[in-house]
Formats: sequence, structure tokens, C-alpha cells
Amino acid sequence: MRIPILGTTLRNFMLLWVLFPGTSCDVSDNLDNSVGAFPYEEWQIDDFREAYAAEMVTVREVVEAYLDRIEALDQSGPELNAVLQVNPDALKLADSLDLLRASGSPVGPMFGIPVLLKDNLDTHDAMATTAGSRALAGSRPMKDSFVAKKLKESGAVILGKANLSEWANFRGELSSSGWSGMGGQTKNPYQLDRNPCGSSSGSAVAVSANLSVLAIGTETNGSIVCPAHANGIVGIKPTVGLVSRSGVIPISDTQDTPGPMARTVKDAAIALESLVGVDPEDAKTLASAGNYQVDYVQFLKKDGLKGKRIGWFKGPSGRNFKVDRLMEAAIAYMESQGAEIIPIDQVEPAGTGAHSLQVMLYEYKQGLNAYFESLGADAPIRNLEELIAFNERDSIELRHYNQFYLEQAQQKGGLEETAYQEALASMLRMSRAEGIDKVLEENQLHAIVAPTGSPAWKTDPVNGDSFQLGSSSPAAHAGYPNISLPMGFVEGLPVGISIFGTAWSEPALLEIAYAFEQGTNHRKAPEFR
Repeated sequence: MRIPILGTTLRNFMLLWVLFPGTSCDVSDNLDNSVGAFPYEEWQIDDFREAYAAEMVTVREVVEAYLDRIEALDQSGPELNAVLQVNPDALKLADSLDLLRASGSPVGPMFGIPVLLKDNLDTHDAMATTAGSRALAGSRPMKDSFVAKKLKESGAVILGKANLSEWANFRGELSSSGWSGMGGQTKNPYQLDRNPCGSSSGSAVAVSANLSVLAIGTETNGSIVCPAHANGIVGIKPTVGLVSRSGVIPISDTQDTPGPMARTVKDAAIALESLVGVDPEDAKTLASAGNYQVDYVQFLKKDGLKGKRIGWFKGPSGRNFKVDRLMEAAIAYMESQGAEIIPIDQVEPAGTGAHSLQVMLYEYKQGLNAYFESLGADAPIRNLEELIAFNERDSIELRHYNQFYLEQAQQKGGLEETAYQEALASMLRMSRAEGIDKVLEENQLHAIVAPTGSPAWKTDPVNGDSFQLGSSSPAAHAGYPNISLPMGFVEGLPVGISIFGTAWSEPALLEIAYAFEQGTNHRKAPEFR
């Protein structure tokens, strides 16, 4: 017999009343019916594990509730535009998991956990994989990405595909993060006229708004950590090679990586456990053998800041005094918990980013052409040249933004060219041996911290994104791990703190992140203002 989860519903109803006393907000009626009544709001993986084990709920009931919430908040109500497509087989998958549990068979570590995938990760099912581009509308990859395969094996339910900045925000100039030709503009759930950052915009918004328990994003430079920061959640950008990129629509073989997005550090760590592993189809993962962990939760310690030497990257300081205040408070908390803080003025030499851009343009052309070829004879687009031509003909694709980066990539030659080889060598040397590794070694640091960004700007399709500051580039250039988690709020908008380090240092970063999270508890559910 299942027990109704009345306590959670009542708690959420009371929270809604406190947050919106006497409100006349135009989405209040929808909030009354969706947020206050949603029984799984802010639930973590452990909550679901306990509920399933006690037979309080079925996977079907959970999946139905999330699908209803997506309908209420994403496709109507606030119209968040976070979910590009819902998996038509989600309930069928839920039923199969319920039958598996009823039979007494072993279940996976992510049993019954709803997950959304950024729509640049292949799935071999009824859903298309489009990168947000109308050029790939209806495109059906020939097999699952390694990430999708691992999630299915772990027992997760893939709810659908999340909207994103089209082509992972490497298409044109003056773009607005969270916009795609397929899905339109994703909205920030804390204030609907604000931007969600990108390119894993829909993934972050969906997790923050409780449209899913978890989501998978991808990052080349900032595309996990920035939307995590802007939407008040946790995002892990792993070391490149820790999580396979096979079946991921690429930008850069050197910098690309998928990673988990969650509302808590623990949930992100659990998800990471299900994603790692050597994949013969991604040569970068060969280096992860002996470096990945089957248990990342073991590193989550409430006293994880004690005895840590942490570099405070001061480069972003002085650009937004409100962010500076939050960062200073975060540093003071870390010191109060036994961490020693060492100010750092520079993490990598100037000019590293210019080499990175050249690497991305060369690898983008090679990677996209290889991806289109993997789609087989029925591929809607066969190469980068055809993609550029399609966009020029389409009525929506170039309405607001150009395709400057696609055109620049098309002009590049092959990866054997000296210009590419020199740019790659320079970027890796400057970001690693002369960058993060040098700073860590000279100062005997466990990690480096910095504000992830500034509060979300108002979405502007005319002028595009308006970044004030960011700290993602050093770890992105080096291919090293980075974790962003909530650091506080500026006038109701979340701000994140980034923790990054050397290759394969996820355990140390998780230890620091978890201790900071548990001691500060900055996460707050959005109010859809």
C-alpha cells in the first residue's frame, strides 16, 4: 500500500503562501496548481530511493508528475521554454522499471530518476537530436550517445531533451543565450525577463524549476557552469575525458565535455558516478582509466574545507561590487571552516583565449562534418557547407543572429595544418604548465575559487548577451574540472561560485563544494517573478 505524500505537498503549499502573500502576479493561478501541489519539489535522489524502497510511489507516478509539471510550467504558465521535446516513451520506460522492481530483480543506482538531456546528446529513440537547429529537425541518430546509454543502464528515465543555445552558442555574433531556432528563447525562472545563460540553458532551468531531478549539459567554455550559476543550481564540468563525448554534437575535441547538473552537490556526484568510464569511441577517455571513481559520494564531507589551501582568483574582482560582497562573504566562511586562502591575480597568461578560438574553429569544422557523416545516408545535412546554406534559406535561423562562427570554421583547413597545431600546443602549454598547474604548484593549492559570473542580465534579442564577468576560461582551455554552486543572491537573482583545479581533481573539488554547500545552504527554489 502506498502512503500519500501529504507532508511535502502541505509544506510546499505553505511555502507558496509565504512567497506570494496576496499576489496578483499573472502566473499565480498556474503556480497554485503546479508549484504548491507538486509533491516532489526539491526532492533529491536519496528521497526517491527511500520512497521507491518503501513502495510509497511508483516510477510511473513520479514520471507522470514531472510530465504534468513540464506541461504546466514549461509549455504554459510562465512558459519557461526549457524542454525542447518530451520523450513519448517516458511512461513506457517508467512501467518497465516498475515491473523490474516488482520482479525482485536488481535495480541500478539511478533507478526511476527523471533526467533531461541537452539536445546535442544523441538518443536512438523516438526523439530527434537537433542542437536546437531547424536544419536537424527530425534527425534520428543511429545509436545512443555513450551518456544516454550509461544513464539507461543505471535505471534513469530520460524525460526528454532540453533547449539550448543553438549549436551550443557557437554559431553567430550578438547571440542570446538560451535561444534556438527549434525552441525559441528559454527564460530564467527567478525573473522571467532575465537570461538563463548558456549554452546548457534548458538543462539548468529545468533542474532549477523542478521540471526534472537531473539534467546533462555540455561545456566547451562556460556552458555548464554559467547556466548553473544563473539558475541557482550545481553544475560539474569534468576533466575532458572523464565522460565520453561519443554521440555528442561537437565543437572542440580538446575542450568539449558533458557533465551533470543538479540542485545539490550530492545529486551531481551521484550522477557523475553513472557517467564515467572508458569508451573506445572516444580516445580522450583512455586517459581516465585509473583516474575516474566509481564512488564520488565518499568525498562529500561536511568538514571538507578544513586544512585546504585555496587560491582566490581576483581577476573578476572590481567589476560588480554586489558580486564582490558575496565573494568576500564566501571567502570569510571558508576561512572560518579552517581553509587557508591565498589571493591569486592571474591564472593563465594573456592571449590563451586567442589560441583557444583558433583551436575551436578548426576542430568545429572537422567535428561537425564527422558528426553529420555519422547520421548515415538519411542525414538531413551532410556537411558544414550545407548547414550554412540551409541557414541562409531558412525564414527563422538568421532572423536575429548571423552565423559568423560557422562561416569562420568553414574557411579553416584540416587538423594537419601548422596553424592549428601551433595554436593547440600554445593553448595547452599556457593553460596548463604556465597556467593552472603552475599556480597550484607554486602556491601549494588544492583548488582555485572565483565568482562564476554576475547576476543574470535582461534577455535582449537586439544586442545579445551582456556578460560583466566570468571565470570559466582557465579550466575550459586546460580541459580541467570546474564546479559551480550557489553562493548567494543579488536582488533575487542567484550568483554562483566556481571551484576548479588540475586534471582528475574532481574528488578534492567535490569535497570543498560539499562543505561550502552544507554550511551555507544558498539554494532557493525560483519564484517565477
